[in-house]
Amino acid sequence: MRGGRGVGALHAEWTKLRTLPSTWWLLLATVVLTVAAGLLTTASLSAADCPVPAECHEDTVELSLTGVWVGQGAVVVLAVLAMSGEYGTGTIRTTLAAEPRRVRVLAAKAAVVGALTVAAGAVGVGASLLVGREVLAADGFAVPGLTEGPTLRAALGSVLYLALAALVGLGTATALRDTAAAATTALTLFYGLPVLSGLLADANWRERAEELTPSTAGLAVRATVGVERLPIGPWAGIGVLGGYAAAALLVGALVLRARDV
Repeated sequence: MRGGRGVGALHAEWTKLRTLPSTWWLLLATVVLTVAAGLLTTASLSAADCPVPAECHEDTVELSLTGVWVGQGAVVVLAVLAMSGEYGTGTIRTTLAAEPRRVRVLAAKAAVVGALTVAAGAVGVGASLLVGREVLAADGFAVPGLTEGPTLRAALGSVLYLALAALVGLGTATALRDTAAAATTALTLFYGLPVLSGLLADANWRERAEELTPSTAGLAVRATVGVERLPIGPWAGIGVLGGYAAAALLVGALVLRARDV
């Protein structure tokens, strides 16, 4: 996007999203679900189960960030509604009349949805690490510093993960246009595929499926212990999710350009 038209498209998409009550409820849900799930997970652990606290080799960072897996659902729905909602109300015609360059419209939506997701994700991830650290430290677990390299990578990667998940939802909604169909498809990618891959009997096939499943691969970025034993590396996993996001947006852009509305 260049010049005033690009800024205008961004402003228009920001105005539409911020005036929808569902936007703020879903962003709040992202934060609450991320923190709550992480709190429940860390609170359920006990260092008393270890011979001595020093031998508790739990990945406390990954456990604190358990809620990212739950919070992704809210950002996917937010992104789906950002596009499919306009088709549902018919306002997409007004949007495309005001900005005929359809790829610019999609790019503006992606930028606004991505920025909002990053903001909510940063709050949720940061709060989860702080709360998890306090709970686990009080129970006797050795917890790493928040500024240590692996912890920072897990935190930044988790925020990026949520943003990419939202872009998958946006691209899916652009291609399918229907809220129910888009939400079902996107949520199946993130919640259904890991279940199916886990049902594979052959260990090699199961590991390969985990490397290619968007949520399983992407969530590897949370790990700070035993990274070498993961089916896929942290940043490589984010790369897989990024590929899904790029593919979804590309298909969405092609469909948006091809259709009358």
